[in-house]
Amino acid sequence: MATRTRRRPARQARAALLPVLLTGALSLAACSGGGTSTTPAQSGSGSASKTLVMDASFTLKTADPGRNYEPTGLIIGKALYDTLLTFEGSDVTKPVPSLAESYEQSPDGKTLTLKLKQGATFSDGSPVTADDVVFSLNRVRDLKGNPSFLLDGVEVAKTDETTVTLTSKTPNPALPFILPNPALGILNSKVVKANGGTADDSDKAEQYLNGASAGSGPYELESFNAQSQVVLKANPKYWGADKPAYGKVVLRNVESATQKLNVQRGDSQVALDLSGDQIKTVSGNMRTTKTASANMVFLLSNQDPSVSKVTSNPKIVEAIRKGVDYQGLLELAGEGSVQAPGVIPTMLLGALPPDQAVKRDVEGAKAAVAASGVANPTVKLEYPSDLTLQGLSFQPFAERIQANLKEVGITVDLAPAPVATALDNYRNGKEELGLWYWGPDYPDPTDYLVFLPGKTVGLRAGWKPGADKELESLGDKAASTIGDDTRKQLYTDIQSRLNASGPFIPLIQPSQNIVTAASVTGLAFHPVWTVDVAALGVK
Repeated sequence: MATRTRRRPARQARAALLPVLLTGALSLAACSGGGTSTTPAQSGSGSASKTLVMDASFTLKTADPGRNYEPTGLIIGKALYDTLLTFEGSDVTKPVPSLAESYEQSPDGKTLTLKLKQGATFSDGSPVTADDVVFSLNRVRDLKGNPSFLLDGVEVAKTDETTVTLTSKTPNPALPFILPNPALGILNSKVVKANGGTADDSDKAEQYLNGASAGSGPYELESFNAQSQVVLKANPKYWGADKPAYGKVVLRNVESATQKLNVQRGDSQVALDLSGDQIKTVSGNMRTTKTASANMVFLLSNQDPSVSKVTSNPKIVEAIRKGVDYQGLLELAGEGSVQAPGVIPTMLLGALPPDQAVKRDVEGAKAAVAASGVANPTVKLEYPSDLTLQGLSFQPFAERIQANLKEVGITVDLAPAPVATALDNYRNGKEELGLWYWGPDYPDPTDYLVFLPGKTVGLRAGWKPGADKELESLGDKAASTIGDDTRKQLYTDIQSRLNASGPFIPLIQPSQNIVTAASVTGLAFHPVWTVDVAALGVK
């Protein structure tokens, strides 16, 4: 994700950078902003009059849902705009109703019918209608902005005053998992149209939506500065049962070292971007959340003999897979990190159970090297030198992998490069051995079919169509299957086969570390919007 600009015009470009930008690695300089009181929230009665201050390393461009697809923007969008469906807490395995009261997907996976909840209103008190839904979703799709790909090939139609139908050209079992994305928040169409909004690329509403919100969410936008801070205020007409606990929320752009200082001295109540080392030394009456992120770090072993006769040898791939010390990498990553059992992160539908993760087998790796027929195998490992993921640099992991593989008879030459250069080789399938990560576009296993032969990431590993016909057939079936139980089994079968003979070696899921003051309750990390501001309360 290009600063989670994750999004580029073409899906291929998106998928390439995607793994690069969910991070917050490209933090901006800290800035306090101005003009708004940021009195710390305090426990006690009258919490709705309190202010919550949150520090984050901004990856932010806009507050306009139709153009918003950066991590910080999704935090803001979740607070301002309700979506048709959502997720309960941090669980992303089952979409639940929000503005829709129910939904039903057709057996062929091409039609999704949603009944709208009655009584939902925008912040100006007007009702949320089917016309608002159709306008909002069509606008996201047809603006051709960063999140437009979410609705590629989807037609949105009003069936009647309380029913909306989404029709896909091909089976789309992921659609219920896509609709909770804050970029698909429902806008007050009358207000947006009055301020230049259209459902095509002639739209002029972004300036308005960067100064005032037009949603039905628990908060409204008070002020917006993509470089310094964003201020939200409670929506006094919020229609939902759970009213905002804070009268005001200030989200500030602060680099991680200052975030730690601020939360410890009470200048803020939430720090979103601390590294594993920083969180170890947080003192005072703080709450810490350490949980595996949805980012999956992996090795890529190129299968194209014209790129590498070494890594395209299946016995060398086996040796690399068995030779890596996964537990050692976890120690480097720090508390809260977990070994990635497959390419699908542990919190998503279809993830492999932890006991199916690959285990180190030094003797088995040495035997595979001997069976490869390659004398003194040497490979070049490429990775981005200037990218961090949840505060972690790729360099120590590369060095550890180099040492691990030396033990089993494989020489690894490290080839770090600036991210732009490294990405070029990665995207063009020119890396012999690559160290990268993948962050989900949306929390559904269909987003990981890109790792199969002939697909986006498969091709980056030189894995061409026809390389594993049985696996490709499983992928085609999974892409069109409806029903969570059946899908779960298909994706576990796919990953088991990938782990046995594919060119990808899943390594770890780094920890997402969040620190809050003891007065803040209700925080749960979410892989789509990081934190649900409206769920935060006051003790």
